[in-house]
Amino acid sequence: MKRSGIRGRGGAGFPTWMKWKFTKDAPGGDKYVLCNADEGDPGAFMDRSVLEGDPHSLIEGMAIAAFTVGASNGFVYVRAEYPLAVARLSKALEAAREYGLLGKDILGTGFNFDLDIRMGSGAFVCGEETALIASVEGKRGEPRPRPPFPAVSGLWGKPTLLNNVETYANVAPAIEEGGEVFSRRGTQDSKGTKVFALAGAIEDSGLVEVPVGTKLGELIYDIGGGLKHGKNFKAAQVGGPSGGCVPKSGLSVPMDYESLKEWGAIMGSGGLIIMDDDSCMVDVARFFLEFVQEESCGKCVPCRVGTKRMLEILERIGSGKAKKAISKPLSNSATALRIRPSADWDKRLRIRFFPPSGISAMNSRSISATNTARRASARDLSGRLVRALVPPRWMCRDSSPSSERVVMPKP
Repeated sequence: MKRSGIRGRGGAGFPTWMKWKFTKDAPGGDKYVLCNADEGDPGAFMDRSVLEGDPHSLIEGMAIAAFTVGASNGFVYVRAEYPLAVARLSKALEAAREYGLLGKDILGTGFNFDLDIRMGSGAFVCGEETALIASVEGKRGEPRPRPPFPAVSGLWGKPTLLNNVETYANVAPAIEEGGEVFSRRGTQDSKGTKVFALAGAIEDSGLVEVPVGTKLGELIYDIGGGLKHGKNFKAAQVGGPSGGCVPKSGLSVPMDYESLKEWGAIMGSGGLIIMDDDSCMVDVARFFLEFVQEESCGKCVPCRVGTKRMLEILERIGSGKAKKAISKPLSNSATALRIRPSADWDKRLRIRFFPPSGISAMNSRSISATNTARRASARDLSGRLVRALVPPRWMCRDSSPSSERVVMPKP
C-alpha cells in the first residue's frame, strides 16, 4: 500500500498506508474497520455507483484492510437514501459469507472477519469521521475534538480504521498489479486514478475515471464533450459544499490535491459541477451556503450562527438590496470559518452588486417570489442540484431585469 501511493479518496487525501499503520500499531485486541459511504455532497454519486455496480470490490478491500490492521468486525455506513445500493450490498455480503470470504476462518487462514451495514439518516455532518462513528454507536451525529484520533480511540473507544468506498475499491487492484505499477498513474504526490462525477451544464454527464492530475479542461471538453448548446464555460464547482469554484482561467489546472488548493478549491470526493455563462455565482454560493447552514449539527457557534449571517448577506446581494461594503464582512467571515482559503471573495466568485434603484418594485416582488420557490425546490432531494443551479439569468447581467428572466425554469 505504501509503494502504491494511494491517498484517501474521500476528500482529505491522507496517505492510506499511514492510516492503516497507525491503526495496526495502536494497542488493543479489539479493532474495527469502517467504510464511509455517506455520500452527502450535492452532485456526487461515485460511491453509489460502486455499491450498486461492484459491491464485492468494497468487501474485498475492507477484508484486506481488516487482515492488515488486525480487526475482526467492520461496518459500512451508507445513506438510507440509497435503497438499491443497500440491497445490492446486502446481497453481496450474503454471497461472500456463503463462499467463505466473510465469517470464521476465511479461506482456511484462521482469520475471522465479518461486515454489517449501518444506515444513516442523511445528515451531511456524518461524513466527518468522528460524527460518523458517533452515529454508528447510536448517538447523535456530532463531531468531537481530535486527538485522540479514531486510529487510537474510535468506535466504542477501540482503534478504528475508516476509509471511503473508492479508497477500499482501489486496494485489490493495487495489490494485484503491484504497488509500483499502480503508482505509475497520477502525479508525483498523488498516485492512481480518481472517479469524478460530471454534472451541470455539460454535454455528457456521468462518471469518469481518469489518472489523478488530469487537467480540468480535458475533463470538460475532451471527455465531457464540452458545454451544452455551445455555451461558454464560466466555472467548475469542485469538492462539494466546502470546496471552491475554479474559473475559466483555471482550465489548465491539474486535478490533484495540491494544485486545486492553489485555486481555493479541494478535490473532495470527486463532485464536479460545470457552469456556463447563465449561472450566477452569487446564487451558486448562496445555494451551497444554504445547504451547509441547513446541514449544520448546531454544536459550534461559528458554524451555527456564522453560516446563518453569511447566508443573510448573500440573500441581500441576490435581491439587489446589498451595497458593496458588505463584501468585507462576508470575506472576513468566510476566512474565519475556513469556507475558502482566500479572502478574495469578490474576485473568486465574480460577484455583481446591484443597487436597489436598479430594480423596480414589481420586479423585486417577482424576484422575491421566485427565490422563495427556488429555495423550496432546493429542499426536494429528487431534483435538488438541477433546479437549484438554474438561476434567473438577469442576475448575471448588468442590464435591468426583465420579467421573463424571473420565471422558474422547469425541472
